[in-house]
Amino acid sequence: MPENIKIIAVDDEPNSTKLVAKVLARKGYTVEQMNDSKAALEMIEKGNYDIIISDLQMPVVTGADLLNAKPADSLFIMITGYGSVDSAVESMKNGAFDYISKPFHLEELSVKIDKAVERIRLTKKLNEFKFQLDENYSFSGITGTSKKMQAVFELIRNVAKTKVNVLVEGKSGTGKELVARAIHKNSDRKNNPFVAINCSAIPESLLESELFGHTKGAFTGASDFQKGVFEQAHGGTLFLDEIAEMPFNLQSKLLRVIETWEVKAIGSDKVKKVDVRLVSATNQNIQELIEEKKFREDLYYRISTITISLPSLNEKREDIPLIANTILKKLSAKLDRELSINESGLDLLIKNDWKGNVRELENVLERAAISSTSDVLDSKNFKFLNIKNNNAGSTFNNLNGMEKLADIEISYIKKVLEENNWNKLKASQILGIDRKTLYKKIREYNLE
Repeated sequence: MPENIKIIAVDDEPNSTKLVAKVLARKGYTVEQMNDSKAALEMIEKGNYDIIISDLQMPVVTGADLLNAKPADSLFIMITGYGSVDSAVESMKNGAFDYISKPFHLEELSVKIDKAVERIRLTKKLNEFKFQLDENYSFSGITGTSKKMQAVFELIRNVAKTKVNVLVEGKSGTGKELVARAIHKNSDRKNNPFVAINCSAIPESLLESELFGHTKGAFTGASDFQKGVFEQAHGGTLFLDEIAEMPFNLQSKLLRVIETWEVKAIGSDKVKKVDVRLVSATNQNIQELIEEKKFREDLYYRISTITISLPSLNEKREDIPLIANTILKKLSAKLDRELSINESGLDLLIKNDWKGNVRELENVLERAAISSTSDVLDSKNFKFLNIKNNNAGSTFNNLNGMEKLADIEISYIKKVLEENNWNKLKASQILGIDRKTLYKKIREYNLE
């Protein structure tokens, strides 16, 4: 018995819709027949149908009008009269899934419907696959399917249960603050403050005050009492980003605070106890800075009880499709659009050299979305990228509406197997089939 597929047949000739319904009824499909194209238009716009079969030439509302009104996820099969092949091809360009010419062979119609149903089934599987990735490979706002990111997730979970100081290493744009927030969110301090400052963004003359606070009149411009970030983060987590940029003379004062967990505001003799989980981050090699006498070795050991190293985007290219999908969801809300990206666009993103990592990827996707009139981004939207490696890329290259279903299935199965290191049990679960079926597919498509 076929899946619950909703089909509508529209033609101003009742005999035509009856014939379509009769043919498809033999295959177990229920077809709604409409001979009033204007009424059909209202029903199609509501998104009630998976497959729409419509004659091209009809009075008042034509098949082309119905095609333009169909929801993005509905498949449209256009029926054209003899000699109207040019119109049918034009319909394909405008989004029709397929076409069939009158008088049509019943078996031809049956085959095209089966093809459309298989495409719907595959699309649902792909959507389920994306959902599973979102569910299984997203951790506190950080996304990743790669082994390196899964190891980072596990380390965050373990560290969050403790109070030890953590140093997060990684190039700019790799998500160091996201890691700090994930540690906080998964700790018993999650309901207390999370305070973050960038040590490189604050002038040296003001950084000490920002860290430890000051009293009124402590220095020129100190018009009022101010708490430092250590006091502000009391009971919670303090994130010191780009800690390697901290002036050397201030490092000794920070070391003293970490050793005693006591702070003294500038201009005050009063010492205050603080309870803070410290997470620091850097995009520099601190060991080299220590050798150059630019960073205190004793401070380094204090802030790095546990070190979390984040891979660059170039080191985890397999994560790019999922990260891009996550970014596009946020952009869709920001731009009030339903943004997505096809495989040709993803292929270019995977090939690109990402010097700015995830932050650069976010900028590239936003630029492409703003400059595109279509909500579906493809390769032409990323022409501004300088792609050097033409061999790397997605296994879904050149996916289009005319590609054979078997080719799509081969690419999809191979992608899932590769992303799970050919773990057939896990792959079969993601694919929604049993292992016997997967083994059969592997043999059938010679995928070993």
